[in-house]
Amino acid sequence: MPRFQFSVGRNGVVREAGAVLCESFQEALSAIAEQSDVTEGETLEIGVAGFPPARYDFVIPAVGDAGWHPRIPRLAA
Repeated sequence: MPRFQFSVGRNGVVREAGAVLCESFQEALSAIAEQSDVTEGETLEIGVAGFPPARYDFVIPAVGDAGWHPRIPRLAA
């Protein structure tokens, strides 16, 4: 079972960090959203050892949605 390391925070300040064991990446996202008391606008960095982390922003979740949306890098104009 993969071990996903994560950190949750806002504006570069980490509020919570840890790891979850889940069968899939989607299960890990859901578990973190449910267990971490996440609020809208917070950022999640999540990954497995040996790979760079993925970055997600939390928005108010729709029914059946974990609320995490991939962070899209902003390009200079």
